[in-house]
Amino acid sequence: MTKYPPRQQLGPAPNARRHLPPILRTVLSLGDLEPAARRVLPRPIFGYLQGGVEDNVTLQANSGAYRKWMFRTNVLVDVSLRSQSRHLMGQTYKAPFGIAPMGLCALFSFDGDVAMARAAEAAGIPYVLSGASLTRMERVAQAAPTCAWFQAYIPGETAHIEGLLERVANAGFKTLVITVDTATLANRENNVRVGFSTPLRPSLRLAWDGLVRPRWLIGTLGRTLVKNGIPHFENAGPGRGVPIISSNVVRQFGLRDHLNWDHLALIRELWQGKLVIKGLISANDVKRAEQVGADGVILSNHGGRQLDGTVPPLLVLAEAAKAKGSMALMLDSGIRRGTDVIKALALGADHVFVGRPMAYAAAVGGQAGVAHAIGLLRDEIHRNMALLGVKDLKELGDDQLIAV
Repeated sequence: MTKYPPRQQLGPAPNARRHLPPILRTVLSLGDLEPAARRVLPRPIFGYLQGGVEDNVTLQANSGAYRKWMFRTNVLVDVSLRSQSRHLMGQTYKAPFGIAPMGLCALFSFDGDVAMARAAEAAGIPYVLSGASLTRMERVAQAAPTCAWFQAYIPGETAHIEGLLERVANAGFKTLVITVDTATLANRENNVRVGFSTPLRPSLRLAWDGLVRPRWLIGTLGRTLVKNGIPHFENAGPGRGVPIISSNVVRQFGLRDHLNWDHLALIRELWQGKLVIKGLISANDVKRAEQVGADGVILSNHGGRQLDGTVPPLLVLAEAAKAKGSMALMLDSGIRRGTDVIKALALGADHVFVGRPMAYAAAVGGQAGVAHAIGLLRDEIHRNMALLGVKDLKELGDDQLIAV
């Protein structure tokens, strides 16, 4: 007699969400995290996280790009043993997505970088620590010894490059991500409108915005000041960076217009681990990345935070897939659903990264919030694979998509 697997329960089990903190029980998708974070974060901090650049054309286009594709499904396929594990640059991860690098996460949630790293490590997905973070890279590497990558903003200065790479290697990171789409500071008018500035300038308005968010004021800012003092940019170079209130912030992060491919070749020569170049949006640059010896690239328009009007990565993905050679091809910007992840994989991506929703999750629920967000996206992918008739993500291809 044929033995069939146990029948799966339809819909959520009764009281399935009671294990979650109350603040997370109404979060049913990544989209629910944005309004939840708005209720927690002060206006300037939330505005900085949410906003893009200039008219937000690229920011809006990023998520809209995924709606340009629809699925063609296969039915009557045994998908009971489906798996979403993914082999990427010599390592196997438990899901095809990771957490993108985001600066200032310690302002969104107490020890926000560590919370994200620990949640990613527990879930078996990559977490990329930003070079604009406020937590020492050494702490984060300890929190996620198998899954943490480091992302760097690098000026074209040999001494700086050598010192930073030595520190990253000594911290224990095996994968280095170089962001290359920030030749100059972007025109983030949204930051001015909501009262956020870099450097962060104390003011009566900023004080009031904090007072009306007491949970953040006490639980994030207060705990940070008591435990760590004034936050510093900890990872911009070989040593500790400047405080977030220092006028030298612009100098530290704004002088990268002389970075070029020769510097990438130098980094490849010095760095013994995996090298990923982030911020590419053209197939020609993907080819050059392979020529310089990169192990992978991340197609990205910086989440709509650099040049407004830049094409969404998803729309150049198929072209880039033809140019990637032996490199891993990844992308970020605009992913909000499991269906978005699957569409990207079907069009040629090897892995994807999610940014803002994970920061929102940290703001709402700390490490538990990030773990919940990861679980939501992972569950959506698992469910969608069944409905598509896919047992393994390797089966995905552009023949399962139709452009509309």
